[in-house]
Amino acid sequence: MDMGEFDYTDLLPLGADDTEYRLITTEGVRKVEAAGRTFLEVEPEVLRLLTETAIHDISHFLRASHLAQLRKIVDDPESSGNDRFVALDLLKNASISAGGVLPMCQDTGTAIVMGKRGRHVLTDGLDAKHVSRGVYDAYTRLNLRYSQMAPLTMWEEKNTGSNLPAQIELYAEDPHGHADEYKLLFMAKGGGSANKSFLYQETKAVLNEKRMLAFLEEKIRSLGTAACPPYHLAVVVGGTSAEFALKTAKYASARYLDSIPTEGSASAHGFRDLEMEAKVFELTQKLGIGAQFGGKYFCHDVRVIRLPRHGASCPVAIAVSCSADRQALAKITPEGVFLEKLETDPARFLPETTDEHLSDDVIQVDLNRPMPEILAELTKYPVKTRLSLTGPLVVARDIAHAKIAELLDDGGEMPQYLKDHAVYYAGPAKTPEGYASGSFGPTTAGRMDSYVERFQAAGGSMVMLAKGNRSQQVTDACAKHGGFYLGSIGGPAARLAQDCIKKVEVLEYPELGMEAVWKIEVVDFPAFIVVDDKGDDFFTDRTGPVLSIGRR
Repeated sequence: MDMGEFDYTDLLPLGADDTEYRLITTEGVRKVEAAGRTFLEVEPEVLRLLTETAIHDISHFLRASHLAQLRKIVDDPESSGNDRFVALDLLKNASISAGGVLPMCQDTGTAIVMGKRGRHVLTDGLDAKHVSRGVYDAYTRLNLRYSQMAPLTMWEEKNTGSNLPAQIELYAEDPHGHADEYKLLFMAKGGGSANKSFLYQETKAVLNEKRMLAFLEEKIRSLGTAACPPYHLAVVVGGTSAEFALKTAKYASARYLDSIPTEGSASAHGFRDLEMEAKVFELTQKLGIGAQFGGKYFCHDVRVIRLPRHGASCPVAIAVSCSADRQALAKITPEGVFLEKLETDPARFLPETTDEHLSDDVIQVDLNRPMPEILAELTKYPVKTRLSLTGPLVVARDIAHAKIAELLDDGGEMPQYLKDHAVYYAGPAKTPEGYASGSFGPTTAGRMDSYVERFQAAGGSMVMLAKGNRSQQVTDACAKHGGFYLGSIGGPAARLAQDCIKKVEVLEYPELGMEAVWKIEVVDFPAFIVVDDKGDDFFTDRTGPVLSIGRR
């Protein structure tokens, strides 16, 4: 093999930055002259203030482009009724969240900050500390949720009570060639979408269109709906390492890499394959999963990035950004401190049509009735039926389920509240003053799958409410014991808190904070039958199209 010429290129060379920014402040930055050069000096308060402001904005506002994609679903005559209902609910949720009180999602995420500091930018060298302080101030002052667990031993852990630590990665690199600029990307990544980041170690055999599309159909189907679609889906093929492939997928799902080249070269930089993006997007529309409960819009869009690779390795990474599409760019320049301008008036994307025009018939379910009567009502309807729930719900998630399982293991009885009421898998954000509840959307149902058979056999969890698809063991348990799993729309946590949840009280384990067992009163709470008492599961038994490329 001939020796190649030296040819340096960034692995991911970004194009021009066409982001629309808003000015945060001109204070705390100044030019200084030294050693014949002009430097930009940045005070610690700038990094703290910028971070706190960014976390606030991405918790309450979305990009206008994302909102326009939701409106497109509502207007598309090919959308299913459930597609349109979910999209409308997410637009309503965005409008409520933009009020600045209730965050758009109850899982307010892990704070992730990536920065590129030009060589002529001077700080005190404690940048990560000041960014962390901004994260701390945002999460402790706003109505956000603390989700970070500190490991005390291998098996014991404790909530940090501040949502720290943040994931902070800072690079010494002139952003876009500007030595006197500091550019940052802020993200808040919830557990649902973070858990849908996957790495597959493949071989060159997958590097042809037919095999790649067959491979991707299988993997995209497996994403399910637990991470609250419609998704911004990213696929990365190749990578100098497994971790670089995964990180690239994360940035691509945030559209941070949209400006990289669209063609490859012998320089071995990464590029976007626009033709493949269109084909994978078409694939997602034909899966039949739709925006959570059947239809066309499983994804808003797709990014496919090809990276160089070691000849013996072919990593393929997949990541999504969910309906809480939380990220914003920022920059610090001699002119001031700037943050990406997000949409503060999402109501302008709302259509004039009403719910009745956007969805199929809805069945009213009175949760005040005894459990046998609720089960008798639900058994009348097939999977995918839209419901409106009114009455009491018990709320319990991971730690509460583990404690109840320990109780049963020790010979105790199933708590009566799980026998009498439907159980909602969720954990609230902080409750604002004057509100009955903080943002209170569903959590991923699959994490509770291992408890269902045991609980239903003991007379509990006969009706479960959460988001996402579930395993076969849940379907089998419901068929055996006469239970139901109802899917709630993943994403509109602020709307649920404002419009549907009227009362919240702690039933048990108050020391667990948001993981406690709660009792809530709901009105017109939207849900869909996903798994019924006959062994039907919407996600496996639906009669949607099966793509021929998916045949192995």
